[in-house]
Amino acid sequence: MIKLTFALVRLPHLTREQFQDYWLNSHGPLVASVKDSLRIRRYVQLHSFDEALSAGIRASRDAPPQFDGVAQLWYDSLEDLAALADDPAARAAGRLLLEDEKTFIALPKSPLWWGEEKVIIDGAAG
Repeated sequence: MIKLTFALVRLPHLTREQFQDYWLNSHGPLVASVKDSLRIRRYVQLHSFDEALSAGIRASRDAPPQFDGVAQLWYDSLEDLAALADDPAARAAGRLLLEDEKTFIALPKSPLWWGEEKVIIDGAAG
């Protein structure tokens, strides 16, 4: 499985609560509506808590400000992803999501990358 991880920073005019509400209740369903066109196997949103809760651990590591959330999307393979480039429905779905993302995500401040999970601890294992 291949995973896209997207660390999200909200646009400055939105509160964290407004951002997370829109992300969960508007953008989330939009992603779900195009999952087949984009061959998305799984989509998870990780919503951050109030910054004060993480202030101590960030300070102990001299860490930068936290993200407002992290989106993770799973795909079957790199070959599957490459095939999306030739699929007009996938390209249209990608454009649709990007246009919506521009309404609530500060894209230049929100890194994203492709990767592969390496499980070290799995609580489900015996």
